[in-house]
Amino acid sequence: MIMLKKILLGNLAGLGVLFSATAATAQMPMASPQETTQFRRIDQPTGLKLGVTVGGLALIGLELWWFLYSKNRVQKADTTNQGIQEVTITVDGGYEPSQVVVNAGQPVRLNFDRRDPSSCLEQVRFPDFGIAQDLKLNQVTPIEFTPQVPGQYSFTCGMNMFRGTVEVQSTDTVLSRIEAARSETIVSR
Repeated sequence: MIMLKKILLGNLAGLGVLFSATAATAQMPMASPQETTQFRRIDQPTGLKLGVTVGGLALIGLELWWFLYSKNRVQKADTTNQGIQEVTITVDGGYEPSQVVVNAGQPVRLNFDRRDPSSCLEQVRFPDFGIAQDLKLNQVTPIEFTPQVPGQYSFTCGMNMFRGTVEVQSTDTVLSRIEAARSETIVSR
């Protein structure tokens, strides 16, 4: 019962504020169109309005394409003499390549070459591996880990705006793709 009284009192107070605000605006004198010289309506041609609208939509589409679809480069990691899979990723307005393919169960070294001075790209994070590493400007920073389970693992900048993916494949998947490529080559001869 006490709660109902509080709700009812709150609603009445809100209605009182609403009515007093509308009454105050209703009592304000309206200015005639001749008295207001501060703003003046400018009619624009319909073609110009349409052109500005189409141009704005085109720029929005270009921005979406740039951030979502333009830089999806894939690179397979090269294996060194020590058995480490290694790729150099250039950090300049994003990650290039943005997708790296590696084998499960082998050590991986990703060399991040940071060329972009923006603060967003000062750090790279691999949340699935518990790695957060600062990247020094105009220097190569190696990050090493060994993925055990096949799958897709993302890495991001410190602000989570730029992204990349490490695709971990089982050695069986890699061998089957190599065999498929060899059989296609033999058939085509």
